[in-house]
Amino acid sequence: MSTGFFFDERCFWHGGGNYAGMLPVGGLVQPMNGGLPESPESKRRLKNLIDVTGLARDLDMRGGFEAAREDLLRVHPASYLDAFKAMSDAGGGEMGRRTPFGPGGYELAAVSAGLSVAALGAVLRGDLRNAYALSRPPGHHCLPDYPNGFCLMANLAIAIEAARAKGLADRVVVLDWDVHHGNGTEAIFYEDPDVLTISIHQERNYPMDTGAFTDRGAGAGAGVNLNIPLPAGVGHAGYLAVMDQIVADQIRSFAPDVIVIACGFDAAAIDPLGRMLATAETFQVMTQQVMALADDLCDGRLMMAHEGGYSEVYVPFCGHHVLQEMSGSTVTAPDPFGEVFPLRQPGPAFDAFVQTQIDAMRAAL
Repeated sequence: MSTGFFFDERCFWHGGGNYAGMLPVGGLVQPMNGGLPESPESKRRLKNLIDVTGLARDLDMRGGFEAAREDLLRVHPASYLDAFKAMSDAGGGEMGRRTPFGPGGYELAAVSAGLSVAALGAVLRGDLRNAYALSRPPGHHCLPDYPNGFCLMANLAIAIEAARAKGLADRVVVLDWDVHHGNGTEAIFYEDPDVLTISIHQERNYPMDTGAFTDRGAGAGAGVNLNIPLPAGVGHAGYLAVMDQIVADQIRSFAPDVIVIACGFDAAAIDPLGRMLATAETFQVMTQQVMALADDLCDGRLMMAHEGGYSEVYVPFCGHHVLQEMSGSTVTAPDPFGEVFPLRQPGPAFDAFVQTQIDAMRAAL
């Protein structure tokens, strides 16, 4: 079976809002080209790169569809969807925090969610070995009734609930390695014993008031939410240690039917919104680690959805490394910073400090 790549040109057309980086324009904040860091370019350039290198020929390239309202309603209340649709039809606006959208923003967000629905469904039906959804706008910050952090619909949660409603899966792991805490996904499944949510993120980045290690779920879901907040600058070795020493054991113990990844590339070394010093190789090796777990536990069933990542130059290479690994392709896109970033990795003293953090979390589990 092959690796699916789900994309839709319409997702690159999402936009709106008057921002300069993360700040609303006004007062002494001047307008700037590009507006929010969440622009189409990092995602479009990833698609361009896999076309130019020829990796696309080793992928099953597929389109998507607007997620059906019944699928959206399993996660988002009708009041939120109706308000979003009305504002979208009226020309756009902003309903939450840093989530501007223009005319047709509702439909574009539904297409983004639909890519994840289609990708996860294809994997669970056995049509594909694994799949990647180039979703935009992203989804992991979106609460059921409050969009934030560029996220307008909870793409992965919508896909998971659609799959469960069809009887395609019972137990799901969501591993989020975006540099920011996956607060939306956490909130949606916080009391659900059949969805293990794991978020590896830079501590106190975004949102600053969520993502604590002590937040472990509630009710029937107690113990099936795991936050792994890490200090800035962890780097390649730190991420791989976390995956090997904490994440792998948690996933094995849970025994999922499928592993789903909220795949953000904003932990990369030159991302404007993160300070974690991961490299394209980091994401490739983490993909190897998760694929090995999926092979052992759930017949290789693995699905990824694109989340953050705001370096227009570097995100395409990170994504290419992941897709090369997922597909087993021999087509490469050498890391243009491959000689520079290893020299910027933390030294032994900081690695030892990070290990103390990992050991403390392991001991508390």
